[in-house]
Amino acid sequence: MLKKVDLSKVLFLDIETVPERKNFDQLSDYRKDLWAQKSAYQRKEEETPETFYRKAGIWAEFGKIVCISVGYFILQKNLRNFRIKTFFGEEEQLLLDFKELLDNHYNLRNHILCAHNGKEFDFPYIARRMIIRGVDLPKSLNLFGKKPWEIPHIDTMHLWRFGDFKHYTSLKLLAEVLGIPSPKDDIDGSEVARVFYDDKNIDRIVNYCEKDVLTIAQVILRFKNEPLLETNEIIWLN
Repeated sequence: MLKKVDLSKVLFLDIETVPERKNFDQLSDYRKDLWAQKSAYQRKEEETPETFYRKAGIWAEFGKIVCISVGYFILQKNLRNFRIKTFFGEEEQLLLDFKELLDNHYNLRNHILCAHNGKEFDFPYIARRMIIRGVDLPKSLNLFGKKPWEIPHIDTMHLWRFGDFKHYTSLKLLAEVLGIPSPKDDIDGSEVARVFYDDKNIDRIVNYCEKDVLTIAQVILRFKNEPLLETNEIIWLN
């Protein structure tokens, strides 16, 4: 599986998102109404738009990206290492920095972006937030007019489906069944907004995000039936 994929051409990534405003009360009345409409199909009967706002980070129209972590392989004759870096800070700037990476280093036809559930979350979320922030889309995220086989994306969740489109598997579960050390030993996605707004601890979120990137790379290695990365092969650039 994936035997023909050149790992040196793949950029692995993960994002962390939060509601664009800390509290529901900070939204305008019009935005509150729009949020009520957008979230209606997701909310349980006992949940109000205000109580459900804690999950607003899932939607690009009401959330924002607080970090994008990336990882890439350096492969030489007797060397294999995996380098991990994170863009964080103000959303517009981190999107510009990420775009610069894609434009300058991942802009060729054989370059690939890889994420877990990336096709339904990470890739469209980044593209939507770039448009909202007035950032020109890089070629690898501008999918207009492209045929499905021309889109340079790998999604580890889709690979694991093997055509079973009703099947969802979390990265944590996939790592467990494939014998990969768990990526989640600190916080989970439901805690990111609290850690960001209340604890103001972006370093903790970055650490959480970077572990996901490493795990995605390990999953691809398992799919290719290659040895997992050892600790001495991992280089943290931040």
